[in-house]
Amino acid sequence: MSRHFSMLREFHLADWFTLANAFCGTGAVFASMRYLQSDQLRDLLIGMALIPLAFVFDALDGRIARWRKSSSTLGRELDSLADIISFGVAPAALAYACGLQGGWDWLVLSYFVGCGVSRLARYNVTAEQLSGGEDKVRYFEGTPIPTSLLLVVVLAVAAWQGAIGPDLWFGTWQLGPWQLHPLVLVFALSGSLMISKTLHIPKP
Repeated sequence: MSRHFSMLREFHLADWFTLANAFCGTGAVFASMRYLQSDQLRDLLIGMALIPLAFVFDALDGRIARWRKSSSTLGRELDSLADIISFGVAPAALAYACGLQGGWDWLVLSYFVGCGVSRLARYNVTAEQLSGGEDKVRYFEGTPIPTSLLLVVVLAVAAWQGAIGPDLWFGTWQLGPWQLHPLVLVFALSGSLMISKTLHIPKP
């Protein structure tokens, strides 16, 4: 008879660090929603602080897997799923909480998350193709999704300066039926760089 939670018993140490990454990203999403309810800047800043912490866990899980020689297909899939929460959905949620709430903003933020999902799926397929040999993925195609940490830093500076909500940097444009906050275009740029096939970044 199968035992309850048997899957968890099969997790390696690195996998728990990956889950900690996902935990931080989920917490950032909840903090964003709490800020929209409470209007307390502290809640928003807590959510933003969780993304660098997720980045630390993301960096450590790979190092631990190599140290313990315990890398696996399950670990790679877990890593991608955690990354899309912490570096895709969470930054978009934080941006929305900061005031990027126009109709065009929604589209751009959704594009950003879609690019992140596509980027991670492409990486997993590439890694799978090379897993049969002794070679490893030598470079990233497009920027890795954790680079969205830079977007969160930008949002954190804006929040610290009080430049959120109606006071967002660069103001608001009315384009047809919807509003666009020019600040959201950094998310469009980040997403486009993630799905680039011509941009090659050496993998450490």
